[in-house]
Amino acid sequence: MPKSLIVVESPAKAKTIKKFLGRNYTVKASMGHIRDLPAKKLGVDIENGFTPEYTTIRGKGKVIKELQTAARGVDAIYLAADADREGEAICWHLAEALKKSKKPIYRITYNEITKGAIQASIKQPGEINQALMDAQQARRILDRLVGYQISPILWRNVKPGLSAGRVQSVAVRLICEREAESEAFVPQEYWTITANLKGKNPPPFDAKLLQIESEKGSISTYGFTIDEARANAIVEDAKPKPFIVKNIQKRERKRRPVPPFITSTLQQEAARKLRFTTKRTMAIAQQLYEGLEIGTEGSVGLITYMRTDSTRVADEALKEARAYIKETYGADYLPARAVRYKTKKGAQDAHEAVRPTGTARTPESLKSYLSPEQYRLYDLIWKRFVASQMNPAVLDVTTIDISAEKYLFRATGSILKFDGFMIVYMEGSDDSHTQNGGEDEADTRLPVLEIGERLDLRKLTPKQHFTQPPPRYSDATLVKAMEEKGIGRPSTYATIISTIQDRGYVVREERRFIPTDIGKLVNQLLIKGFPDILDVKFTAKMEDQLDEIADGKSQWVGVLSAFYQPFRRALEAAPDVMYEARKAMEEESDEVCEKCGSNMIIKWGRYGRFLGCSNYPECSNIKRLHAEDAPPVEDEPTDEICDKCGSPMIIKTSRAGGRFIACTGYPKCKNAKPINIGVDCPEKGCGGYLGERRSRRGKVFYGCSNYPDCNFVLWYKPTPKTCPQCQAPFLLEKATKTKGNHLACHNKECGYTKPLHDDGE
Repeated sequence: MPKSLIVVESPAKAKTIKKFLGRNYTVKASMGHIRDLPAKKLGVDIENGFTPEYTTIRGKGKVIKELQTAARGVDAIYLAADADREGEAICWHLAEALKKSKKPIYRITYNEITKGAIQASIKQPGEINQALMDAQQARRILDRLVGYQISPILWRNVKPGLSAGRVQSVAVRLICEREAESEAFVPQEYWTITANLKGKNPPPFDAKLLQIESEKGSISTYGFTIDEARANAIVEDAKPKPFIVKNIQKRERKRRPVPPFITSTLQQEAARKLRFTTKRTMAIAQQLYEGLEIGTEGSVGLITYMRTDSTRVADEALKEARAYIKETYGADYLPARAVRYKTKKGAQDAHEAVRPTGTARTPESLKSYLSPEQYRLYDLIWKRFVASQMNPAVLDVTTIDISAEKYLFRATGSILKFDGFMIVYMEGSDDSHTQNGGEDEADTRLPVLEIGERLDLRKLTPKQHFTQPPPRYSDATLVKAMEEKGIGRPSTYATIISTIQDRGYVVREERRFIPTDIGKLVNQLLIKGFPDILDVKFTAKMEDQLDEIADGKSQWVGVLSAFYQPFRRALEAAPDVMYEARKAMEEESDEVCEKCGSNMIIKWGRYGRFLGCSNYPECSNIKRLHAEDAPPVEDEPTDEICDKCGSPMIIKTSRAGGRFIACTGYPKCKNAKPINIGVDCPEKGCGGYLGERRSRRGKVFYGCSNYPDCNFVLWYKPTPKTCPQCQAPFLLEKATKTKGNHLACHNKECGYTKPLHDDGE
């Protein structure tokens, strides 16, 4: 008979841990949280110390009974949920449900799901960390107070079904403010002037105008705020002048590796390099952490816990990485001692950085056991960790200044002397640093020159540019902004970004977030009605206070009391404030009401902006603001039968213009899916197909029929033609200036293309 019961959150984790333990252990999964605040009421006794009312989550009653039955037949119970606030809360609720067994209940924690880590945790069990539980409980109650009491005000002012969130609303505000910056941005013209020069030694090279007497470029380094006439005048004036090497500066520069991943940097880099959403990144990381079948090893956890903001690494892991580096790349790539990175101030240090559980498990050695997405993310984590323990790269950077009398030109180039960590990994970059003329240091080969040497001018070229507005947020830059501003915590970023999309407040187009009309309206109303809740600094301060609760420095009831008093006053005033704010957002239009002759006004409604007569209520004429908001076309019958209720399926057209298949049993049956274009989803084990879909702004893309379980999307139309070069199952229809309309293989490593008109296409 088993002597111990171990309870984890998921079946995958249970399977992996069971493999490490003998027959005296039963390992079961709670399937996440078992209790929560009630779904249909506030569930918080505000007048009695914010006492929460916990209820069993729907469907979890059976799970609890199974765990209670298992607990009766053992000598001890070990609660082994993740070692963070959510995990501590899960364990606390499990302990409440299992305490009737009168068996000793222990809390065990671990950073990785490996045999050594699990066995060590059982040998040194502890107790539930009440401070962590209090911090999670405070966050949950805080979010419930905000969401349940602000949302009804939005229902009355905008439309039913909307929601507000303490953190999600601030994330929407960031996106709305970035969009407003873009809309208000006035492009500024500027010019660069580039000289192509040749010295005694090859090769020819480019130098850019840096300075005219005392006048320097005002846009980035080389951009001059001049017009075309002045640019051409500079070119004509400079052409006959002697171009002479004025100064040559050579310096050696070291480029150091970046630290191993924490949650936020993993999400950012996966977005940049792999084009993963934050939600997808965390889902795949969870799979790698909980354990996968790896040949004769069986189920094993491949990475450490992925929710962390610490760059700390265990000594054993450092030793293993250093041994691998020395053996694989040689002693030149290995620092004299292990590299230790400083964790940022205020970070939680409960977990190590995100790293592979075994450096010897190289990505290539695991490739046949992993799905393409699992492999790509593991490859990223493994390379980042190994590179973090390698020597810096060394570059020779050369800067050459060239004078043409009053004009000063500059050429910069670099040569890689020693690749160091770059042999394994290079961090990706966001696009914000290249805005408005900014350029990376050129990796350009420069000739051997001498000071005083006269150069031949081959060409002098002026080029017009315009400054660009700040780019819309991507997954990577939004996570970076939330981290820098203290909005949310690493474990919440993915949920925040998913929620604001699910609520219809923002849409993702071409990997950028754009606020919808509803998102803009709700944002403006919340700013007016609840300025503190929507204030970035206030939100960051609340996160700090939750951290203090977790550290045992503050009491959760006191933190909630201090928050709630001013919040209650805002709740009382908000309906009137929001109504006035909405009225203030109305704008006059140039259109005239065809019914009464009055001016039409742009108003905000439950579906966004619309035109309404200014003579309301005497005249109630309204109409759509944009022609693209026209009513959908008639439904079209199909031969397909709904796989959920057996009713006929029809082709419908969405408000955005997209066509999709939907059940005629709506609203009782809400089954809907894209129209099949004959291409299966390439995700391993998905079983879905690809179909045309449209974003809320009408942009066409192609997504999986199994959404939201599968998030695979393409921006180019797939066609069911096998690639003759690599046998990929489909090709993409593309159009570029250089190749025109053509077919291209989806597999980037293949590179196969052919004109679209070939073979009668």
